[in-house]
Amino acid sequence: MRSSGILFPVFSLPGKYGIGCFSEEAYRFVDFLKEAGQTYWQILPLGPTGYGDSPYQSFSTFAGNPYLISLEDLIAQGLLTEEECDAADFGDGREVDYGKLYNSRWDLLRKAYERSTHRGTEEFSAFQKENAFWLSDYALFMAVKDAHDGAGAGDWEPAIRDYESEAVKEWAEKLRDETGFYEYLQFEFTKQWQKLRKYAGEKQIRIIGDIPIYVSADSSDFWAHRELFQLDQRGKIRMIAGVPPDGFSATGQVWGNPLYNWAKHKETGYDWWIRRIAKCRELYDVIRIDHFRGFDEYFAIPAESDTAASGHWEKGPGTDLFDAIKASLGETPIIAEDLGYVTETVRQLVRDTGFPNMKVLEFAFDSRDSSGAMEYLPYRYQRNCVVYTGTHDNETLRGWIDSILPVERQQVCEYLDVRTKDPQEIVEKMVLAAFSSVADYCIIPLQDYLGLDNSARINKPSTNGINWKWRVEKKDLSPELAGRILRLTTLFGRLPE
Repeated sequence: MRSSGILFPVFSLPGKYGIGCFSEEAYRFVDFLKEAGQTYWQILPLGPTGYGDSPYQSFSTFAGNPYLISLEDLIAQGLLTEEECDAADFGDGREVDYGKLYNSRWDLLRKAYERSTHRGTEEFSAFQKENAFWLSDYALFMAVKDAHDGAGAGDWEPAIRDYESEAVKEWAEKLRDETGFYEYLQFEFTKQWQKLRKYAGEKQIRIIGDIPIYVSADSSDFWAHRELFQLDQRGKIRMIAGVPPDGFSATGQVWGNPLYNWAKHKETGYDWWIRRIAKCRELYDVIRIDHFRGFDEYFAIPAESDTAASGHWEKGPGTDLFDAIKASLGETPIIAEDLGYVTETVRQLVRDTGFPNMKVLEFAFDSRDSSGAMEYLPYRYQRNCVVYTGTHDNETLRGWIDSILPVERQQVCEYLDVRTKDPQEIVEKMVLAAFSSVADYCIIPLQDYLGLDNSARINKPSTNGINWKWRVEKKDLSPELAGRILRLTTLFGRLPE
């Protein structure tokens, strides 16, 4: 079935108190999607953000981001007052100010926890039981982290750093109230998110969630399950993730994530991955897995390296992992993010799984990789794919048009039959090219519908301090925009059935 959706992070929603969250504005955005004839709302990872405020470097792949908890909801529960929330300094609200958010929001969440009557209730006990696999480890990890002034687990005392059972028991007893705070935040996050997701489902809007293939070295996942990662004889990270040098970077990219010990995962029947996907199925209707090619082959870099030049390729689990997931959980809707250098074996893995892969129109006109760019031109698509104008890692369409080389812009105009110098016309024709393609799924970032420049860009890879901040203005989510998107959706046969 042909369909379409909008790529838009939760934190980019408008509203009070410094960051988009599960407030009334989230419900109104679902209404906007419905009015625009959309089927999907694609969001970024919902995990608690770590280094650089990136949702792709999370303290847990199972936990939710406490910043997304609606303070208005806590006010309605009688756990906070409007006066308390209004008195907090979250910045001017036009973009997310993570420094002020950190200094203000945690105090309010702590007050809500202290006033809550969740302890001992059947609902909370059931939540703890259902999430026992990860919840206590995550809560203790965060509590111990706080006790060490935010330091990563690698800088803790050896016994608790290495997750020794006696040390875990001692710290859990010593930090019982702190772990209770973090468990409460996950309880509240889950209640609010599931309420919003239920509302979206009633409006026939499906949520596309997003998970990184790897976890952060500074995460409860790595801390509590070190046997699942590549370590040396001293228990230190041996190899880390990244991508090799190429035409875009002479030194490649070093991501720093610990690499999986796939032999150990196979030995356990891929239990951790099955649990991870099962949790995602509770949160989302469709799961987009970032860096999907890493399941075929992954680039391994010695942990002490500053560049990717000394890395090498190693074989991933391939279809064995997805066969195990299917055998345990049944069919799971997954989108394979296979962008970048794609080999024939990666293409074969995508075909074998049957998952739709990704096509990004901005990539189709890159003069630095003309042969690779060809596969992103719409006439090359197969139906079982998801077409994007760009993703959260790309420039907005308007920003991209303003920054590409003259020869690339000329090629774009020729391909789209644009005969003016108006960049907005190019933006609109690019969106049309995505909608009119044979791709079963078409996802457009909200910024591209609005024609916004790179001041609305979500993320610029390999940079810090400038990302994950953009927020839409409430007035921009207008009935006029919904009507324009609805006309496109109708014209190209992408309305929900």
